[in-house]
Amino acid sequence: MQPLPPRPTAGRTFGTTYRVRLSDMDPKGRVRLDAVARYLQDAATDDVDETGWGAPEHLWVLRSVRMEVASPLLADRDVAITTWGSGFAAVAAARRWSLEGDAGGSVEVDSVWIHLGPDGRPARIGVGFDAYRQAAEGRGASTRLTLPDPPGQALRTPWPIRATDLDLMGHVNNAAYWKAVEDRFYTGGPDLRAPYRARLEYRHPLDLGEQVELAEFAVGGGYGVAFVSGGVVKAVALVEPL
Repeated sequence: MQPLPPRPTAGRTFGTTYRVRLSDMDPKGRVRLDAVARYLQDAATDDVDETGWGAPEHLWVLRSVRMEVASPLLADRDVAITTWGSGFAAVAAARRWSLEGDAGGSVEVDSVWIHLGPDGRPARIGVGFDAYRQAAEGRGASTRLTLPDPPGQALRTPWPIRATDLDLMGHVNNAAYWKAVEDRFYTGGPDLRAPYRARLEYRHPLDLGEQVELAEFAVGGGYGVAFVSGGVVKAVALVEPL
């Protein structure tokens, strides 16, 4: 697998710090994946709002995300985040985050987002993106998805969508998917207190009222969870040791 793009020497970077709260931690104090996803999402929103590339003129839909958790956030209670543009294409951009906890935790993240116009349709990014483009250092941003479908015999468990899982666009929020992953791994699956890689690909939105099943399956040395509704795989997550 390709290494994550390094921090740029030129172009825009944005930094912020989050205090870990009680609702962000599991019973042993580890910062959960859904909490990390919220930090990432909020840092990205603050960044684009500051540059004018945020809502309502510009909307960004997450296509895929990859977390390299070299040192899980176990005892960390403050997390410093730096984020920047790591790739650029006509209607998509890649974004990197680097997270450093105050107790030695370290998480590196890369992602791809599709750019939408005010009408909610994919739109060319166009002019004014210069600082992000410079930080990308000529790299592209691919929206291609690579995680596999679950096999037909995969164990399936109902996953009810709650109204509190929805965001402003009326779909299940990006972070809510990681809640399901955390739930499935609470009593089994990969050890999230050891170094691991976590990937999640979003294929189709999930909405309130959909009947969703989580399909669990092993792939290589990792463990996958697919979100299936009406026979359609809406998203796939994969967690594997580093």
